[in-house]
Amino acid sequence: MGRLFGTDGVRGVANADLTAELALGLSVAAAHVLAEAGTFEGHRPTAVVGRDPRASGEFLEAAVVAGLASAGVDVLSVGVLPTPAVAHLTGALGADLGVMLSASHNAMPDNGIKFFARGGHKLADELEDRIESVYEEHRTGAPWDRPTGSGVGRVRSYEEGFEQYVAHLLTAVPNRLDGLKVVLDEAHGAAARVSPEAFTRAGAQIVTIGAEPDGLNINDGCGSTHLDLLKAAVLEHGADLGIAHDGDADRCLAVDHTGAEVDGDQILAVLALAMRERSQLRSDTVVATVMSNLGFKLAMEREGVSLVQTGVGDRYVLEEMKRHDYALGGEQSGHVIITDHATTGDGTLTGLLLAARVAQTGRTLRDLASVMERLPQVLINVPDVDRSRVSTSAELASAVAEAERELGATGRVLLRPSGTEPLVRVMVEAADIDQARAVAGRLADVVKSALG
Repeated sequence: MGRLFGTDGVRGVANADLTAELALGLSVAAAHVLAEAGTFEGHRPTAVVGRDPRASGEFLEAAVVAGLASAGVDVLSVGVLPTPAVAHLTGALGADLGVMLSASHNAMPDNGIKFFARGGHKLADELEDRIESVYEEHRTGAPWDRPTGSGVGRVRSYEEGFEQYVAHLLTAVPNRLDGLKVVLDEAHGAAARVSPEAFTRAGAQIVTIGAEPDGLNINDGCGSTHLDLLKAAVLEHGADLGIAHDGDADRCLAVDHTGAEVDGDQILAVLALAMRERSQLRSDTVVATVMSNLGFKLAMEREGVSLVQTGVGDRYVLEEMKRHDYALGGEQSGHVIITDHATTGDGTLTGLLLAARVAQTGRTLRDLASVMERLPQVLINVPDVDRSRVSTSAELASAVAEAERELGATGRVLLRPSGTEPLVRVMVEAADIDQARAVAGRLADVVKSALG
């Protein structure tokens, strides 16, 4: 697998890349590293462990629990809950560690392990590096201290986690959803129980699809990566809007009453104005990545909201938010982070707040989302090139400068080397789709010739 930790934990094909042995070993290593860092000093450590409904999550959860308990960590097993629920419970219960087993929007054969530090925050890069190092030391035969007798960790099911998380979500909703009909697509994933319960208690009339997980059907033709079923259901039922989550429910995309998609940029725009109206948008600033549509940036400028952009990945958005105490940030893909209520992207919370804005204003989601106009965006992946030379090629720099002059103020060029594959992503935005395609095609040709 190369380096084990990516931008969002450890992920791979379950029982091939991500084995029970690896899950157990990483859990033991995490316990040792956090002990070294003084996290457990003076008390018996506790961990919250949850998963999405994937079949492989059953044996991987057992391995993680075994590893933690064998290292002297007490475990609260919360079962199938969204990633943001595990993060929230880690903080709310004063646990020293949280572990989520999920591959998010990936297909069912994949799975992943994500660790949360005390408070429900993602582990720092240096701690992940140390966990990987200690895991390798143990794997190659270095002995580790094993507690015995009363020193081993105890394991218990924590079924109260479901109710605690739903109650937490409802405290964040500023107004009732009475009178709204909402279709919820749960991707046969971790929010299949939580999201319908929260929306119903908030007053919405709901229709659910993708809410029958069997361990094998997660993300299968449904959820935030496959919106066609949701669009059809919204039209069939005459709903006011539709909400789609991914497998672990840390994302939210939406569909308006006409069946049109509302992406993460539009959701951020709607929530930014709602939060500013309630004096909750600290510094009148929203954080997004460089992949956000230029139309979002132009809309925020027009509305007097400052935009801070980061590298691609919700962890970088969150780091910037924490650094400057910003309240709202997210990605075009639907990761939306609201730091007053969550330490990570929370799809159910985002959906609730979006629906609350529709209910509070009496306006349609289509009308609310029209605050920004999505400019045509073309993305071309150029494979088999030297991605390390993107920033040093004079030929490429000249081609980009020429493209930017052609596009002017209503267009944008972004060249981004992939973090995991030998390819470069060429993204072009323009007021006209044909122009965007033409410019992107020319730049892709230059990338091939200059970096091939």
